[in-house]
Amino acid sequence: MKNRALKDIKVLLVEDEENLARLLKEAIGDNFYSFNIAVDGMQGLELFKKIKPDIVITDIMMPRLSGLDMAKEIKQSSPKTPIIILSAFSEKEKLFSAIDIGITKYFLKPFDTEELLEYIGSIAPKLSKKSLKLSEDFVFNKGTNSLYKNDRYVSLSKNETKFLTLLLDGKNRVVGDEEIKESLWGEDVRDERVRTFIRRFREKTSKKFVKNVKGVGYKLSFNES
Repeated sequence: MKNRALKDIKVLLVEDEENLARLLKEAIGDNFYSFNIAVDGMQGLELFKKIKPDIVITDIMMPRLSGLDMAKEIKQSSPKTPIIILSAFSEKEKLFSAIDIGITKYFLKPFDTEELLEYIGSIAPKLSKKSLKLSEDFVFNKGTNSLYKNDRYVSLSKNETKFLTLLLDGKNRVVGDEEIKESLWGEDVRDERVRTFIRRFREKTSKKFVKNVKGVGYKLSFNES
């Protein structure tokens, strides 16, 4: 199953080997919102400033400006942008410099494109600008209406997604039973149905995820940071 969070991610690939760049784009490019290619570090910096990608994948040895020097400049202006290094085995000693720069991950050539895609998928929920960090290590992607727990997709029903969206819209207020009934079922249902629904939602997520404000309604728990 495709990772839905990838569809919000903008990728910048900096690679001077034309065939490898083309093969990578053909193999994994369609998974992302956009997949842009630069042929060296100088063009990589120009594209980075222009498109503001969510993640950068780069070779080390390139003409004009190396991948490490480019990464160093990117990290100065955008320290939180993940950078993945693609390295030939003969360049392995250069990876020590990459650690100092703050490189997120490296793959030795030849590498498995599925492993690269899987790694990006594991950090994708945190990369998307449409993602909202909640409590209990939950992340909600507002673009795809998808919930993740520790980077793992949490399958929600249509009504569960509606309920979560309702709580998100009411971030700083308590959502009452009547509003929940109207939003989820469009009719007046028994209070017991609401309580059963909330209990099952908590079992699927976490008891601490949704706060019960006694006699008033429910409120979503957010990280304080």
